[in-house]
Amino acid sequence: MIGYQRLLRSITFCLLVLTVCTPNAFALKGVEKVVQTEGITEYRLKNGLQVLLFPDPTKETVTVNITYHVGSKHENYGETGMAHLLEHLLFKGTPKHKDIPDELTKHGAKANGTTWLDRTNYYETFNATEENLRWALELEADRMVNSFIKKEHLDSEMTVVRNELERGENSPFRVLMQKMQAASYMWHNYGKSTIGAPSDLENVSIERLRNFYETYYQPDNATLIVAGKIDEEATLKLIKKYFGKIKKPKRTLPTLYTQETPSDGERTVTVRRVGDIQLVMASYHTPSAVHPDSAAIAVLANIIGDNPTGRLYKNAVETGIASQVFAWDQSLSDAGSFRAGAIVDKQKDLAAAEAVLIEQMETLTATPVTEAELERAKRSIAKDFEKAMNNTESVAIGLSDWVTTGDWRLRFLQRDRIAEVTLEDVQRVAKAYFTQNNRVVGRFIPTETPQRVTLPQPESVASLLEGYVGKQNVSMGEAFDPSYDNIAERTQTFTVADTIQVAMIPKKTRGETVRLNIQINYGTLESLTDTQAYAGIVGQMLDKGTKNYTREEMKDQFDKLKTYAGYGSNPGSAWAWMETDKENLIPALQLLAEGLKNPTFPQSELDVIKSATKVSLEYSLQDPNTIAQTEASRRLLPVDKGHPHYSPTLQESIDSLNSYSRDELIEYYNRFFSANNMIVSVVGDVEPEVILKELEAQFGDWKNDTPYVHIVEDYNAIDTTPAVFDTPDKENGIFLAVNLYEIQADHEDVPALTLGNYVFGGGFINSRLATRLRQKEGWSYGAGASLSPSKLSPRAAFWGYAIGAPQNLDNIEQGFKEELARLLEEGFTEEEIKNAKSGIVQRNHVSRSEDKNLVQMLTDQVFYKRSVLEDKKFEQALLALTPEQVQKTMQKYFDPDNMLYIKAGDMTKAKTQAQQPAQ
Repeated sequence: MIGYQRLLRSITFCLLVLTVCTPNAFALKGVEKVVQTEGITEYRLKNGLQVLLFPDPTKETVTVNITYHVGSKHENYGETGMAHLLEHLLFKGTPKHKDIPDELTKHGAKANGTTWLDRTNYYETFNATEENLRWALELEADRMVNSFIKKEHLDSEMTVVRNELERGENSPFRVLMQKMQAASYMWHNYGKSTIGAPSDLENVSIERLRNFYETYYQPDNATLIVAGKIDEEATLKLIKKYFGKIKKPKRTLPTLYTQETPSDGERTVTVRRVGDIQLVMASYHTPSAVHPDSAAIAVLANIIGDNPTGRLYKNAVETGIASQVFAWDQSLSDAGSFRAGAIVDKQKDLAAAEAVLIEQMETLTATPVTEAELERAKRSIAKDFEKAMNNTESVAIGLSDWVTTGDWRLRFLQRDRIAEVTLEDVQRVAKAYFTQNNRVVGRFIPTETPQRVTLPQPESVASLLEGYVGKQNVSMGEAFDPSYDNIAERTQTFTVADTIQVAMIPKKTRGETVRLNIQINYGTLESLTDTQAYAGIVGQMLDKGTKNYTREEMKDQFDKLKTYAGYGSNPGSAWAWMETDKENLIPALQLLAEGLKNPTFPQSELDVIKSATKVSLEYSLQDPNTIAQTEASRRLLPVDKGHPHYSPTLQESIDSLNSYSRDELIEYYNRFFSANNMIVSVVGDVEPEVILKELEAQFGDWKNDTPYVHIVEDYNAIDTTPAVFDTPDKENGIFLAVNLYEIQADHEDVPALTLGNYVFGGGFINSRLATRLRQKEGWSYGAGASLSPSKLSPRAAFWGYAIGAPQNLDNIEQGFKEELARLLEEGFTEEEIKNAKSGIVQRNHVSRSEDKNLVQMLTDQVFYKRSVLEDKKFEQALLALTPEQVQKTMQKYFDPDNMLYIKAGDMTKAKTQAQQPAQ
């Protein structure tokens, strides 16, 4: 204990040295400015509420994220899952906000609530208006202390959470993880899953839930984070207005003192369930995220688990022992875990994969980490951090985990610690924690014995961050207006080398970021027939080795250039994309072009892709979602086998893996890939003449003689014969309702259909469908609907869906039919249509404010030969609609008795349960 107190004093001193508090730019009575680091300023209200403000004028959105310092580790006996269940109940409303999902939809907010071991958070990202910000702050302040927490809400939501639990039971990975977590912690509540025990969910009293709420949902136990396009002073005044009036509670928060005892031997977990893959994992206890060793552990996660440079990949995947590998460190406020594992084909030797896994984890002292491995890992982690800091929404949400670890500034301190990690650090940490006596193995075969490891205690967070100032703020960009008119005005178009069409929006961005997309269109119906098996694999192979780089070297080059990039293809088109910054734009584009123009299709990499694809497909053989969606796709487009757009069965996809060779892939690539019909779209901090010159240099002479005619499918009435699939031992099922309508995207009825479908199955769990199936009946965790009209032909696909326990799928189908029939007969209310219009328009506005969406919009404009102003006309037509017009249009197309219904799940078990007499 003496040593631990000395450590706390040491961390407190470090924090005083590292943090500089700048004077208040403005004074606000009752609000204390605490500290400022890298653009984020901390304040504290008199009632104890911690406030973090992160202004970013380049965003058109604001994120409000409130984090409560309570998670599943705070639950008592009989209360497992209570923190998560309470998260659900906080969407049930307050006396002032009776329908929170409806409000979220009306404001076009992207919202959610999440529960984890150390915390619970609720966030909304919305269009940056004063009205929206006032609404969000007032909502969060109100539901902090005034949520209903009613018995009837608990009764309905308990079954929804139970369905969420059942959904997780379908995943072998998640099931094994939960059992390993329980085996890892004998005493600490980290050993209990946040979803909770079914018996606790079903029996917890409303009084215990309300007491939990009143204890932990208070200003002195919360951190409010507001990030995005905000005026800091005005925002702080609003926060004081809405949150400042909440009194600081008189209660004392419970003190948690349980610690895990030292590890004294290997533990093993065995899971036997229906499945088509093998999985082996190893978990090792590690210190708290506060402890200095956590930085070296994070570096080791990259060195061991990265694809394709990591040690596991090289020794397990490249050798054919495993199909996929992974590793990550789970850093928490108390002692956490380091986890690594491998997915193995069911025909291969799981014991061999386990042997490689343990060897790579526990023999780092015999095969020390090299300087090159260390620098590569640190560079990759630094790139990820820089990428995240350019997204204020991501920062705002991600800080939730750091504030409940001890202090939000740990996020920046950890970055600095990682940059200073040495070879000696990683070797010492590996030797201390990656040992047999500190290991938990999860697999399908039981094994091994105990040993003992004592974990060091963390120092004080305050001393670590005292005086901490962080690094220089990221360069700011312009306040870009994502209106349709401005996008049209700012878009510049060019033609390069006669065949390359370029669309570009130069603008100043945070961190001088640039997003670039390349789309290649190729082939005809005739030339692409019987080539479907090649298309997807060819796209995956583009970055797996070129004339000038191996796969590993290519990844290293992208990391050095601080660039994220990817490639892909399907029958008739291929694409490449990258996100980088202005400084690295040209060399990054050259590297991206290297993958497009000079792939070598290494046989070893092809074998790896085939193996991973086979395992993934075999995993899906018993997955209800995949089975149902595959059947729906085959009904929507019933073309002959060999047609480029044919939807194969899962078994056909598995069989096709052995139907082609490397030489055939090369022949396909050489025949179709060129810049003959290339579209390039760019958004960000670019100089047009510079990038046009480079596009000419890279692709100007990349041509071939293969003709291109886009394949357009005509309308076909689908077979609506119901389909039921039995997937044994799958606790969660799926229901689909599917149809195809003879209507194109530019048809005058599409705005009304879009609006009607939004009310029926869109929004934030307040659609007609979600209200009935989730909110009222509690049958489904997730339900909704979508309508996707083609821009090229009269084909509009409708998908309705709901997940649920197999025994509830019949109820879900009946509920779907009844809600659709009621909508068609009774129509819509003025309020529903008004809120739907608002939600759609604001959702679209937020989408256009994201560069990754904006750059794809430019690509689509060029491909479909249409202006963004057509989208503006669409919205104007939508806004002019009346409830009667929407109802009339929906009646014209929708009929609950003329639709394809598909159900998949453990139907045998469901039938057996239905036949059992009531107790």
